[in-house]
Amino acid sequence: MLFRARLARRVRAAVDPVAARLFPARPPGPANPSGRLDAVVRRFRPSSPAQAIVTGFFVAVVVGTGVLMLPAAKEGPGGASLLDALFTATSSVCVTGLITVDTPTYWTPFGHVVILVLIQLGGFGVMAFGALVGVLLAGRLGLRSRILAAAETKSSGFGDVRSVLVGVLKISVAVEALLALALAARFMAGYGYPPGRALWHGVFHAVSSFNNAGFALYTDSLMGFVGDPWVCLPIALAVIIGGLGFPVLFELRRRYRRPIHWSMNTKLVVFGSAVLLVGGTVFITALEWANPATLGALPPAERVLAGFFQSVVTRTAGFNSVDVGQMNPVSWMGMDILMFIGGGPAGTAGGLKITTFAVLYFILLTEIRGGVAVNIFGKRLSRAVHRQAITVVLLSVALVTASTMALMLLSDFGQDRILFEVVSAFATVGMSTGITAGLPPAGQVILILLMFVGRLGPVTLASALALRQRAPLYELPKERPLIG
Repeated sequence: MLFRARLARRVRAAVDPVAARLFPARPPGPANPSGRLDAVVRRFRPSSPAQAIVTGFFVAVVVGTGVLMLPAAKEGPGGASLLDALFTATSSVCVTGLITVDTPTYWTPFGHVVILVLIQLGGFGVMAFGALVGVLLAGRLGLRSRILAAAETKSSGFGDVRSVLVGVLKISVAVEALLALALAARFMAGYGYPPGRALWHGVFHAVSSFNNAGFALYTDSLMGFVGDPWVCLPIALAVIIGGLGFPVLFELRRRYRRPIHWSMNTKLVVFGSAVLLVGGTVFITALEWANPATLGALPPAERVLAGFFQSVVTRTAGFNSVDVGQMNPVSWMGMDILMFIGGGPAGTAGGLKITTFAVLYFILLTEIRGGVAVNIFGKRLSRAVHRQAITVVLLSVALVTASTMALMLLSDFGQDRILFEVVSAFATVGMSTGITAGLPPAGQVILILLMFVGRLGPVTLASALALRQRAPLYELPKERPLIG
């Protein structure tokens, strides 16, 4: 023992002077004014990808609010109020589409450009967009940027983040450019728009539809084009493509001829989307067929077109080609379900995602059949996915229920309209029965929070707000309560 102690002292005596020369300690106090700043930065720096993503979206909303409050962004004298600017910025970044003011008449062309930029930024992803800028300018990514971009784009690993970002950029630019040209040509040929106005309207609605935002440059959204398939169908196609999610689009591009080799995620999203599109079209068209305020006044072919368009945009985007406020309350309830389900994960769609509800369906089916393992398309589902799906749904139902009750206390609108508005905000759909602007300021703040939480996801936000994450060091004994 004595020999070891002497040896340790000799080693320490030889190493300490070298370490002191290589890593000199900074003197505390005024001689090191940056020390306190470094400590503050380290203290408030996000400690997880989830916290960084939440912070990025929050900063984007704050900056967007500040720009929209400028007098140059609003028609008439003065600037927009804080609440209107905050609501519009949140709705844009969260690609929702709910509005408290009339977009085409309240905002100037500069304001429209700001909204368009916020939509593109929110649809691409704040962290992913920042990483993409790093790729385009520096040609490389740091480890932290790779982690954040991988977390936001749901990449399979850090190594493929660069290719994923470039792929997302290519798909976004290609779809938006093609749709913008198609809409611009239709606006010029069918409605006599000047070339400049036609191109601007084409670009705006192309970005808004692919990113599932639902903002329109018309006071009545797209009701003026309810019977025009050359406007409704291209926009619906862009909404569907954006709503599938980028992982699905990447796989379809590589294996579109071999569905048998598709991943479980792609199969669930593609088949689930087809079922929801057909089911939603039949449901809305049948219920509104004889309603003179919606589909009843249209020719039969246009009724089917309008029913299909509403089925598409109800799940992900906030456009409308008929007056949603005049629809049957039963239609609202069915649309609540479609909005709540939403589109595919890791894309521009909102809602709880098709895969979440598909997992719950197969869990239910397995339990009814008395099975043990949940099998989907010949693969066994991980038990961790069971818990994640149940957690997402329960948190979301609790949030929607609490928000609906709060708005019922704050306003005089009926429960069906309030529930529709709450689900639309939380699912970042943006469809409205026309009560958003009539809600009190406190009610609009609730919708702002719902849009923010809905865009980021309840689980992401909860993990970002968690003070600490620790793995349990022990497990308690099992016991089963009575169920049912």
